Amino acid sequence: MNVVEPYEPVQHHWFYNQQTDSKDSWQPFSREDSQRLEEAYSRVGKKEKDEVVVATDGRRYDVRLRERQRYSVYWEQKPAEVRRCSWFHKGNKDLNYTPYSEDLSDFLEDAYMIAMTLNEWKQNVELPTGDTVILHNPKLMMQYPSSCKEFPPSPNERTQPRTLKRGTENIPVEIPEGEPEMVDHLVFMVHGIGPACDIRLRGIVQCVNEFRNASNSLLKSHFRQSEGSCIIGRVEYLPVNWHKVLHGETIGVDKDIERITLPSISRLRQFSNDTVLDLFFYNSATYCQTIVDTVASEINRLHSLFLQRHPDFTGHASLVGHSLGSLILFDLLTNQETDADGTPHELREDAHVDPGCGSYESLEEVLKGHGLEEHLNTLHREQMDMESLMLCSEKDLKDIGIPLGPRKKMMNCVKKWKHSRSGSGHAAKNETHSPSLGMRNEHHTPTTSAVDYQHFDVGIGQVSIDYPQLAFHPQAFFAMGSPIGMFLIVRGLKRIDPNYSFPTCKSFYNIFHPFDPVAYRIEPMILPQDMDLPPMLIPHHKGRKRMHLELKEGLTRVSSDLLGSLRMVWQSISQVPAPALAEGGISSMTPTDEAEVSPMEQEERNFPKVGTLNRGRRIDFVLQETPIESFNEYLFAIQSHLCYWESEDTALLVLREIYGNIPARNTNF
Repeated sequence: MNVVEPYEPVQHHWFYNQQTDSKDSWQPFSREDSQRLEEAYSRVGKKEKDEVVVATDGRRYDVRLRERQRYSVYWEQKPAEVRRCSWFHKGNKDLNYTPYSEDLSDFLEDAYMIAMTLNEWKQNVELPTGDTVILHNPKLMMQYPSSCKEFPPSPNERTQPRTLKRGTENIPVEIPEGEPEMVDHLVFMVHGIGPACDIRLRGIVQCVNEFRNASNSLLKSHFRQSEGSCIIGRVEYLPVNWHKVLHGETIGVDKDIERITLPSISRLRQFSNDTVLDLFFYNSATYCQTIVDTVASEINRLHSLFLQRHPDFTGHASLVGHSLGSLILFDLLTNQETDADGTPHELREDAHVDPGCGSYESLEEVLKGHGLEEHLNTLHREQMDMESLMLCSEKDLKDIGIPLGPRKKMMNCVKKWKHSRSGSGHAAKNETHSPSLGMRNEHHTPTTSAVDYQHFDVGIGQVSIDYPQLAFHPQAFFAMGSPIGMFLIVRGLKRIDPNYSFPTCKSFYNIFHPFDPVAYRIEPMILPQDMDLPPMLIPHHKGRKRMHLELKEGLTRVSSDLLGSLRMVWQSISQVPAPALAEGGISSMTPTDEAEVSPMEQEERNFPKVGTLNRGRRIDFVLQETPIESFNEYLFAIQSHLCYWESEDTALLVLREIYGNIPARNTNF
């Protein structure tokens, strides 16, 4: 007598359709997000008229249940279809299982329930689409196309049946566990030239997602989750996209360039127009202003939006720039203005400005004074006040519907206000700000003299623009694959004053791959010329050094020991006095192993103080090349400039700065 297994309802899991190259790619929500969606679905039911929004993916996306759509919060992205899934199908040539629609899943579940309850299998079930499903047993279920006339089909008939599976536990899919709810730190990541950020030609959003995933994995594997009362949450990384604005229809620069582009080698010229030209745009006063305004306004917008969605956030924010993006952030941070108490100039609540432009508390007076009172309702609808207006770019005003004429008047008022502040603030700049970068004169003895970096016009490439202010003080600035050093020298700045630090940011890390053709060092511009200080080697996230580097260093050490021994033998033959042997012999030439086994912090202490850009600590940090990269550095040069987004070693260095003294495990940090 066969024992009939009792029927148990299927467990649903929510998926979203992340289309890749116009092809469907259904991805599962994390277990936590799927549970939230299921609870909301059960709570509201199918007859609920009002839309229900559920935040997912660390609150970076919102799912609208009635629409069954997933919307991005922080960046522009096409909405993705969402499904409550329980049944899946796959063809012989398909790589992954695809979920059925919710109606078809319910239809199949009903048929499965009847077969289980009555223990009657090998039944033909005709789908509403005309296809036929045969339920052979609970583990074997097939779907045949409507063109198939005989069931079961004859061996000679050419059919392409599809395999059916019930529940996610029966298909090979990796369901993420989800991210911690608590956010400890916020990081804004600014891209470099062009729309593609890595060797796989992915955009800034995908690359930041990759970096965030690496960071989350390292937090689990390398940091203790509880140290007394300290519980580690996670770090949120948000992309800052300026290329899209610069090359958008509003600016119109792409159309102008296209009209003068030669028709030959079209792909190469298109690549050049999309990427290399960004360097020239940044050295143009017109487009440099656009780029800097876009970066600052986007960072402030994301920061404000993040705080709205995370009202309990009490952490700090940091900045990451790749390639040209790091130079943009460097210029922006250099030109941040603070008062003596450390408050940003344009963010003080008691700031006084030109009477023609009003003050932070008198947006209405400003608009009335310029005949713009009719646009007051528009600004109030967007919850704008004078402080918000000062942080807006012209594009922001256009996006909310302000016409061209009034828009220009508002921007002119903002410009007057900035100039009035800079006019009164520059006189006391040396008293209220950190020391300026300094320069070395081309025709005199090298000296360090104060210069106004904001209006620095020595050399070429530095343009004079109005630098916007950030709405917060960054904890740290990380430059990846950065040409900052080269640009400073091209601008005529040969030396950075050792006493200089960013006005609002106290930590600066210059991270580079040893084969990166775009990256340059910073420390030689701060240290004396006769000091040759190698960059700090970033430990591998699984240990101190890669094996091939240990081998290379070991061979170097053996060679050094051998030369020392030969020198000692030669000195013995020459009858050199014993004291001289102690000074020049093997004891002084053999390097000690203390630095090899000590933590990274201890190694930093062995070096002299390097200015104040990073609070006296080291600034230049070099990644370790992989074994295959060490065979030919030219072959991997381009890849090395694009490797940072996937670099776990870089992510671990960022986490080390963010979490400070919290112990890490399985690492020599």
